[in-house]
Amino acid sequence: MTHTLIYPHTSRHNDAGHLEIGGCDVVALADTFGTPLFVYDEQTLRDQCRAYVAAFAGLTPAARVVYASKAFSCRALIELVAQEGLAVDVASGGELAAARAAAYPAADIFFHGNNKTAAELALALDYGIGYVVVDSFSEIAALDAAAGRRGVVQKVLVRITPGVTPATHPAVQTGQPDSKFGFGLTAGQAAEALSLCLAAGHLEPVGVHAHIGSQIFDLSSYRREVEVLMGTLAEWRAALSFDCRLLNLGGGLGIRYTARDQPSSIAELAAVVLAAVAGEAARHEMTPPTILVEPGRSIAGTAAVTLYRVGTIKAVPGGHTYVAVDGGMSDNIRPMLYGSRYEAMIGNRAEVAASFEATVVGKHCESGDVLVRDVMIAPPELGDVLVTPGTGAYGYAMANNYNGQPRPAVVMVAGGAAHVIIARETWDDVLRLQQPLAGAAVVLD
Repeated sequence: MTHTLIYPHTSRHNDAGHLEIGGCDVVALADTFGTPLFVYDEQTLRDQCRAYVAAFAGLTPAARVVYASKAFSCRALIELVAQEGLAVDVASGGELAAARAAAYPAADIFFHGNNKTAAELALALDYGIGYVVVDSFSEIAALDAAAGRRGVVQKVLVRITPGVTPATHPAVQTGQPDSKFGFGLTAGQAAEALSLCLAAGHLEPVGVHAHIGSQIFDLSSYRREVEVLMGTLAEWRAALSFDCRLLNLGGGLGIRYTARDQPSSIAELAAVVLAAVAGEAARHEMTPPTILVEPGRSIAGTAAVTLYRVGTIKAVPGGHTYVAVDGGMSDNIRPMLYGSRYEAMIGNRAEVAASFEATVVGKHCESGDVLVRDVMIAPPELGDVLVTPGTGAYGYAMANNYNGQPRPAVVMVAGGAAHVIIARETWDDVLRLQQPLAGAAVVLD
């Protein structure tokens, strides 16, 4: 039996009745590498990268796919997306450091963030990255000054808040008028930001960027985003003599976390976006700019599962049956932040009917530490390997050390072999930066 819905593309049930991914038995993975464990399927990652490239390249040569590394950033994954020909965006100095460790070409890096520090801007300039997406007036001034001290001219994109609010969770809506990201259009801030970049001695504005949100199913929001941005670019061409070379529409395409989810496909996204750009370019008598998209979740999300060990099973009379695992909100905080829904299965009894209703909870001291509510699984037993799919995006990337929990290991599987791409933290790692009460003091002036 194979899984094609929400699990990695290579998932199947093997002869032992276990879930297998990339030719690797999940029970063997748990026994070898411990739990909790993130398992990434290399084939699914490559399939998703190639689907994006093919979808956009098949409709226009003037398009580029940029991996949004905030979904999951590590050296090995950046190396993989580089092999697949994707550019990379980073949203912090740490994500930029991962790209540097992967020897990713600096010229193809886009640096995002609404509050880039002076140290982060210096790191970006010194590495010679291709593009900085400017997000505030103070950043424009700081970046121009820092580039001037180095005697370089930095290419920039101006981030625009287009006033488009997609149907998704409010916490991941980013294009609404009142947003911490970008420059708004209604009060003229975006035009002022572009004017400052055009006048700056060490900045070269080459395009604009917008991002309307995440986990988006309805593609009409993207069509509206294109209409707003292309109309704005037509106005700026007339008023500011600005010819936009790069139009970055951001990412946000949703994925299927549960059987109920019905996201649009990559091919459908490409068709809607590029048709909208072509139509608006014709309407405004413009040459279409190169289109960039920034998928993150839709590349990494379904490429991974998380493996846990069942520790306790607690049936509350008249209430839920709680199946507790050895992780929780320290490795997947999305259910607590967004009310996100997941599926689950018992990986060592994959062929057994899902006849038992359970609420899968973590081990942390929070009543809200619930990973999956009211899910049907095979009757659980202590020591089972419980699997949650769809955890490849914003799982490890948002992992933490709550209750002193070490962060999990991450492995990548392919062809029946697995290798560690992020080592498991230990209790010593958690304590490494802690200092004794009587440690060395610093006297401040």
